[in-house]
Amino acid sequence: MKALEEQALEDESGYQEDEESFFQDIELLQKHGINMADIKKLKSVGICTVKGIQMTTRRALCNVKGLSEAKVDKIKEAAGKLLICGFQTASEYSIKRKQVFHITTGSLEFDKLLGGGVESMAITEAFGEFRTGKTQLSHTLCVTAQLPGEYGYTGGKVIFIDSENTFRPERLKDIADRFNVDHEAVLDNVLYARAYTSEHQMELLDFVAAKFHEEGGVFKLLIIDSIMALFRVDFSGRGELAERQQKLAQMLSRLQKISEEYNVAVFITNQMTADPGAGMTFQADPKKPIGGHILAHASTTRISLRKGRAELRIAKIFDSPDMPENEATFAIAAGGITDAKD
Repeated sequence: MKALEEQALEDESGYQEDEESFFQDIELLQKHGINMADIKKLKSVGICTVKGIQMTTRRALCNVKGLSEAKVDKIKEAAGKLLICGFQTASEYSIKRKQVFHITTGSLEFDKLLGGGVESMAITEAFGEFRTGKTQLSHTLCVTAQLPGEYGYTGGKVIFIDSENTFRPERLKDIADRFNVDHEAVLDNVLYARAYTSEHQMELLDFVAAKFHEEGGVFKLLIIDSIMALFRVDFSGRGELAERQQKLAQMLSRLQKISEEYNVAVFITNQMTADPGAGMTFQADPKKPIGGHILAHASTTRISLRKGRAELRIAKIFDSPDMPENEATFAIAAGGITDAKD
């Protein structure tokens, strides 16, 4: 019996170590001969954890002002000593995956479609035409992310990056009323930033990484509404398409790394475009999400939203690594996203 208790304690401490390893502070590098001035330089570009160094290429680190190649090699070597960079078994990885949580959308049908809600350590993308409920879903998630949920989910703060000027604090108050939560508390737990250019949007991600690190485990959700709007404006025509896609790929890579580094859910919305070549292939729906293959491959789960009767909307799994292609009907009400009434 005693041996079993000891084993359980060992397992528990191992799990706690796993939890802590999510937030291995970059200042640990001091023990391995990296000086504080260099650590501050890394923090200035949003690299705040040891894992963040592993996720950044040598070339990108050399571009940080004041870091030479020799210094970068030394930093990489020090980070390698603190991290296990090799392989692990699928069962070891499944233990790590137990830290993944789901944030409810406000609709049971929709949650079922997503396997419990919007998943952490992943990018969930919702795309659709105007009036399909993308922004309403974003606002609802701002509130539901703060509420305790299933499987020990404690709730937490939210960061909202708005590129279309569609964020409305009054809307959050309406949704808070539905869940009987204090208005001021809900609004205080949402950090809002308005992005004006695609470059500004990218710079805000450095602030996001610093904030997630500063308040480790407090933030649970990052929303960008919408991911492509500013890229559409800043890059025009086919001549700038390659550059646009390259910049977009860098932003999505950064988002994926942030979600894994800090165990947060990333929810992004996306716009649609008419596909001029669709008429030739007799497609039923000639519209498609913008962002091309870069965005399609970067999103972990893609949800297609379309309009139904009156306030009803239909969500369909467009792409997911573990959920089957299926549909769910939900409604948009005063209290945000709810189940459709039969």
